Amino acid sequence: MIAQALDIEKLGAYLGSVIPAFGDLRAVEKFVDGQSNPTFRLRSSGGDFVLRRQPHGELLSSAHAVDREFQVLSALASTEVPVPKVHHLCNDDEIIGSMFYIMDFVDGRVYWDPSVPGVPFDERYQIYDQMNKVLADVHRVDPKSVGLQDFGRPGNYYERQFSRWSKQYRATETDEIPEMEYLIEWLEANMVADDGRTSLVHGDYRIDNIMFAHDTRRVVAVMDWELSTLGHPFADLACQCVLWRWKAAPGLQGLGGVDLGSLGIPTEEQYVERYCQRAGLAGVPNWSFYIAFGAFRLAAIAQGVKKRALDGSASSERAMQVGILARPMAVLGMGAIN
Repeated sequence: MIAQALDIEKLGAYLGSVIPAFGDLRAVEKFVDGQSNPTFRLRSSGGDFVLRRQPHGELLSSAHAVDREFQVLSALASTEVPVPKVHHLCNDDEIIGSMFYIMDFVDGRVYWDPSVPGVPFDERYQIYDQMNKVLADVHRVDPKSVGLQDFGRPGNYYERQFSRWSKQYRATETDEIPEMEYLIEWLEANMVADDGRTSLVHGDYRIDNIMFAHDTRRVVAVMDWELSTLGHPFADLACQCVLWRWKAAPGLQGLGGVDLGSLGIPTEEQYVERYCQRAGLAGVPNWSFYIAFGAFRLAAIAQGVKKRALDGSASSERAMQVGILARPMAVLGMGAIN
């Protein structure tokens, strides 16, 4: 972690007044990783907490929605989905210059490399099976029972997401990417019909957004819910499975070209099959569309990170490494449909 200049005295006085157990703020440290919402570890006399805020600078419409993160984390506290406990949402820009929320610090382990090096052979399968189980648990949550019935619009999820991310991509476009143009045209012409499925979706379900216990392979926290909404469960599944086809590159690790059998990691097909067993599905028809859409969406996100890096408002020092992945991600999407 690296230091971050925040007004500790002002922030500490505020948090002490709104969170009874907070105590006195003693130190603030910014987490190095993460490309969207800057995240900080707060060390206080009451324990360690985490602050997650919107970034500085001009924000795209509906982006960096830390208030939505706070809402969904609050709602999931009563479910089987492991999430950090949240304490407070601050809408007052005068405190640190932007909206932010406070949650518990969870002491766990994050695997940034999906090949999970340094882990015994048989435990790698357990890690992936735990991810699979928690994903199915997320999709089993009844939105109405936890107060999330208005967290998104039902129906036509892929049409709405295509419209949203196409606009986001155009708003952050810095140069023409022919492969992205092809992918956009193909997706619009081959849009899947709405099949009526609606669930809570995480929006960025990947191994590096999941925290595991230090001594077991149990998931202790699912993080980064900024893109969560009510939508189609296959979006989360495909988003994760894109990384089975992605070859490791600076800014984003993947499993493409990796000998999965020698590592004990399930194949993409095995992972999808296990999810379908848990979800009570016979399979996923038109899987190539979902992979192509997942790659398109990740390419649009990478392009947004690049634009923020060029504008000087990116959260991470690795932002440009992520930003240049837009084109190869679009190439991956084309490969899924050709």
